[in-house]
Amino acid sequence: MRIVIIEDEPLMAEDLAETLQQVDAAVEIEAVLPSVKKAVAYFQEHDPPDLIFSDIQLGDGLSFEIFKAVQLATPVVFCTAYDAYALDAFRANGIDYILKPFSSASISATLQKYKSLQQNLSKPDASLQNILQLFEHKLTQKRSSLLVYQRDKIMPLPVADIALSYVENQLTRVVCFDGKSYGVNNTLDELETMLAPQFFRANRQYLVSHRAVKEASHYFGRKLHVALTITFPDDVIVSKAKSAKFLEWLASQ
Repeated sequence: MRIVIIEDEPLMAEDLAETLQQVDAAVEIEAVLPSVKKAVAYFQEHDPPDLIFSDIQLGDGLSFEIFKAVQLATPVVFCTAYDAYALDAFRANGIDYILKPFSSASISATLQKYKSLQQNLSKPDASLQNILQLFEHKLTQKRSSLLVYQRDKIMPLPVADIALSYVENQLTRVVCFDGKSYGVNNTLDELETMLAPQFFRANRQYLVSHRAVKEASHYFGRKLHVALTITFPDDVIVSKAKSAKFLEWLASQ
């Protein structure tokens, strides 16, 4: 079984490859592709594999862009940290998903499902494109709340109450307009996808609500300094590469 892995986290990709080969000795990992750009280039030059395991959020975009750019009949297993609610669309379409962190049991079950459906999945059809459209719609729907953590409590927090999210000591936190702060069980990359377009990724560390932006001013090296409507101890700086997009986003909301 020839498998291609699309994953931008090297350790995660390595772990997935090892688990696949441990679960099924017949698995051959043909390639590990870390970006949308490299995946598109690869599939344009190589024969399609039997199966693709793909992360959703890559460093240069969503993996959906790959399957829009290249026509593939190959089934795709999406590897994601999103909860099962957001992935209901997959259950009726025969293409599986695994939730991170995955296990040998979940990988084994996925491969078994693929083998049992192999004859049907080998027929080219539009099911993958339909699934991508359904899932993209799920991702782009505006979230009304997030689950936040405070000590031993798990609480729903309205997205409208969140001013910004940031990473501190590899943990993701959100700060509300009332000054309260909570931990969340999502990466900043995941929040960026879930909360767009209400929020903008200023840089690798900060995700800012449109309502929290008081004003922006020019900063060193063509960067932008964002003044917030809340009290926050750190400066929020928009990188040079994102400055134009930030101003466009600021004007469009």
